Amino acid sequence: MARAFLFVLDSFGIGGAPDADAYGDLGADTLGHIAEQCAAGVADRPGLREGPLALPHMRSLGLAEAALAASGNIPSGWELASRPRGIHGAADETSHGKDTPSGHWEIAGQPVMFDWGYFPDDGAAFSDDLVAAIVSEGDVPGILGNCHASGTEIIASLGAEHMRTGKPICYTSSDSVFQIAAHEESFGLDRLIRLCETVRRLVDPLNIGRVIARPFVGTPEKGFDRTGNRRDFSVLPPGPTLLDQVEASGKRVFAVGKIGDIFAHQGVTNLRKASGNPALFDATLKAAQEARDGDLVFTNFVDFDMLYGHRRDVPGYAAALEAFDARLPAFAKLLKPGDLVIMTADHGCDPTWRGTDHTRERVPVLGFGPGIAARSIGIRKGFSDIGATVAAHLGLSPLANGRSFL
Repeated sequence: MARAFLFVLDSFGIGGAPDADAYGDLGADTLGHIAEQCAAGVADRPGLREGPLALPHMRSLGLAEAALAASGNIPSGWELASRPRGIHGAADETSHGKDTPSGHWEIAGQPVMFDWGYFPDDGAAFSDDLVAAIVSEGDVPGILGNCHASGTEIIASLGAEHMRTGKPICYTSSDSVFQIAAHEESFGLDRLIRLCETVRRLVDPLNIGRVIARPFVGTPEKGFDRTGNRRDFSVLPPGPTLLDQVEASGKRVFAVGKIGDIFAHQGVTNLRKASGNPALFDATLKAAQEARDGDLVFTNFVDFDMLYGHRRDVPGYAAALEAFDARLPAFAKLLKPGDLVIMTADHGCDPTWRGTDHTRERVPVLGFGPGIAARSIGIRKGFSDIGATVAAHLGLSPLANGRSFL
């Protein structure tokens, strides 16, 4: 038998989505624009990074070839590999959204072919009836925010008032999401989690994808910082996923990072929480040492999106990519004959793009492992081909959607 490792580099799009214009994202290219700014010297940051974008290990697998197939362009400062060492290509998203659950569920074989519910862009984001229900059933004195906002900015502006009044900070974005920020100490982490569980139930009729707990610490005088105790409360996927298939086979699914929350813990047998890409990589290495034949290790590397994409931080995003790439050899040493690794993304979040939201892009598909033949897989018409490939590799029954490229 074999093991499988599925890495989602959250938001690492490579441009070229055929329907990008419908989402207002025509021309968005997360990898392409990061490489362009790095090559031009405008993504240098003293003490962090400098020079052209350096991803030698992913480039050797065929990342430049994947980018060329996706967008028609080779990233600035790069050349095509003389002989790519891995499976390489790109995939179109067929789901209706460009959000985290849609991308992950489609990767796992369940594209989202319905429309999520969203909150209004103008005026109050949440209706008076919803706010009244939250106040009553959540046992809070009121809410702050009630708007579209950047999480770090709204905490900075309303954190002091939140601590003074005890009112949670509630906001949304262009995604189908209700976010609640509260101070871990003055409001209480357990209380925040209970409030999110209440709001999850209240917004179910609105078809809202996620309710997210955004705890933070700090003081008005010294500033506030979000902690690693974030929790996502998602609705269930629309049908059985790759994770369910692995679990039904009697094998284990190691869900590293926010994978468990994204799948509402359905099909998850072994949960590994960690905060930040370095800790997530550490947890993945540990899971790889424990995984047995037939197991799946599924990791989401969230910093690319949360810390750098949404904050439009090009040097930070570039440095995070370079740090991730540098650790791949250590992971590769843990692989056994028959193992398969696939690296991909769930959507884009071009840090040079207008606004602060996700971008509709194709995503890279890079695969490798002992005995895995290197080849181009072209443009896959759906992320579900990734899940179908993992299922085939593990000897599972075919998923409801997708075609294996093995």
